[in-house]
Amino acid sequence: MAATALVHSNLPTLTLLSKGKVRDIYTTSDPDALLFVASDRISAYDVILKNGIPQKGQLLTQISLFWFDKLAHIIPNHFITADLQAMPTEVREYEAQLAGRTMLVRKAQVVPLEAIVRGYLTGSAWAEYKKSGTVHGIPLPEGLIESQRLPEPLFTPSTKAEQGQHDENISPAQAAALIGEPLYTKLSTAALALYNAAAEYAHSRGIILADTKFEFGLVPPNAPAAEQELILVDELLTPDSSRYWPLEGYEPGKAQPSFDKQYLRDWLVGAGFRKGLEDGPEGSVAGTGWVIDEKIVEGTRKRYQDVVEMLTK
Repeated sequence: MAATALVHSNLPTLTLLSKGKVRDIYTTSDPDALLFVASDRISAYDVILKNGIPQKGQLLTQISLFWFDKLAHIIPNHFITADLQAMPTEVREYEAQLAGRTMLVRKAQVVPLEAIVRGYLTGSAWAEYKKSGTVHGIPLPEGLIESQRLPEPLFTPSTKAEQGQHDENISPAQAAALIGEPLYTKLSTAALALYNAAAEYAHSRGIILADTKFEFGLVPPNAPAAEQELILVDELLTPDSSRYWPLEGYEPGKAQPSFDKQYLRDWLVGAGFRKGLEDGPEGSVAGTGWVIDEKIVEGTRKRYQDVVEMLTK
């Protein structure tokens, strides 16, 4: 493949604040802003794979920018600019590295909750339903089948775990106790409105938005709670944070082909991945990490590109 994946950003004159599964976050000379850099790293089962997916960072940024603009009428977001020339001077010297994959965003106090909305019965929700007839402790009608559209979209929160740890599904009541009832009500209402608007639009473009994860923050970050405003932060409705299915060929009762990372997850399991082998095929002794086959790299990149083009063109 001609393109090379940017697995690690290298901005030596900037201060790296945090390094996530995909994004590197830097402070800037603007005290109220942060620099979000979307790398080409990719993770599956909370494991960051050794090689990346070329152009993935640009595709993630492109789709987030699209949705930030399209859904801004529902709730404000943290986006300031993606124009490098409008960013602080110290950022501009890295234009070759950052072009198309970076955003300047508002600093916010992140709400410690993964705001997941599910419109279809799949993934961990399907697994729970088969066992108990519930999703995140919420009772559902009997007789539902895998990948079936739910009677109404569900807000199904989870804890926001530290890197390397697993998020934990919790009930709406637990989430309200965690962040307080007023904030929970505001956040869950916004999440459902965002999902409904995005799902309706995606459907018009031949795509099913099965579920997605939102993250929220409060601004100004250090102000008293009564003076803070709830906004969207992080990425928005990307194939990393959402489960997208092609509308054509959709058939409940089985797993669906997807535009997200399921293709990579399936390959990883087929290559021998299981709990305890996070550091590589031979485990922590070898510690070599998992290297994605070139065919899977290209197949994953193509799936990301396809959904971005279907949604934004």
